[in-house]
Amino acid sequence: MKSIPVNEPIISRKSQKNVLEALETGWISSAGKFVDRFEKEFSQYLGMSYGITVSNGTAALHVALLSLGIGPGDEVVVPAFTMAATWLAVLYVGAKPVFVDCEPATYNIDPKMVEAKITKHTKAVIPVHIYGHPVDMDPVLKIARKHKLWVVEDAAEAHGAEYKGKKCGSLGHINCFSFYGNKIITTGEGGMLVTNDEKLANKARKFKDLHHSAKRFIHDGVGYNYRMTNMQAALGCGQLKHIEKYISKKLHMADQYTRLLKNIPGITTPVTKSYAKSVFWMYAILVDEKKFGLTRDELRDKLKEQGIDTRDFFYSPASQPVLAKYLSKRDKFPQTDYIAQHGLYLPSGLAITDSQVKYIAQALTKLRA
Repeated sequence: MKSIPVNEPIISRKSQKNVLEALETGWISSAGKFVDRFEKEFSQYLGMSYGITVSNGTAALHVALLSLGIGPGDEVVVPAFTMAATWLAVLYVGAKPVFVDCEPATYNIDPKMVEAKITKHTKAVIPVHIYGHPVDMDPVLKIARKHKLWVVEDAAEAHGAEYKGKKCGSLGHINCFSFYGNKIITTGEGGMLVTNDEKLANKARKFKDLHHSAKRFIHDGVGYNYRMTNMQAALGCGQLKHIEKYISKKLHMADQYTRLLKNIPGITTPVTKSYAKSVFWMYAILVDEKKFGLTRDELRDKLKEQGIDTRDFFYSPASQPVLAKYLSKRDKFPQTDYIAQHGLYLPSGLAITDSQVKYIAQALTKLRA
């Protein structure tokens, strides 16, 4: 079997046709009908009023915090276990990220630990729906209301995931998505903010487009060039038509993996909580070296020898040199530290086949034996 990448997207014919139309009509930059259409159709899919496209998911988080007026002297509660973009966006605006450890089962921010991290300087909380499994949002939202905090959902990995029947990315004040090449809906690079607040939407549009005033080329604030191109949006419009089919494929992949891996000692497979519809952006496992017989790193290397590409989990804040000045000796993240050392996600792209999943499961079984 040829090498199996950790992620391989599916680009629909509709997406290709849309991109070709953008090319043929000359609307290849940040103006054009597909930008408006993608904003409208994606926000409507979520049941939200406004969508604002940007150049990537990190830019979406940055613009969200700018739109909320968060800056130097402020604190933002973020998960200890997350991709760096979440806390980098906090640093971009000059605020301080305050980290909360994760739940051992879902790898999401632990709501029970959030309130203890809130101070008089706290202005927002960013729950991240890790690997496509929704955060337990009700307690997070309750804490935010009590302390008058903004909620910014980082739904970069959770297109179509649901919390108690509501789409992830529709529960916070202003919420962020990524459309990177490995996401369920991709525009190659790209991102979007969604909100029901017209004032926040208007602020976001200014921040992502150089902060023009009512008169073009007159700038009444510091803005950024975070625009999405019409070609990217054309791709996104085509992909969005197939989102339910793509999610079904993810669920089928996860069911197959779980069935084939569940009885292998030392391998912990993902859970789905009763409140959640996970979309399994990545199929993530934990490796217990005492029970499995190999460390996570040894397993990764042996799978690579068999043409199976994998990825380690995100790293703990304590491992990030740039965060050293924001952490104290009291900051401990035992759950995050553990899964960062033992976590691996398997090939999980939309283009993965049943035979590839079986081959990967057989490889894991033989390595354990």
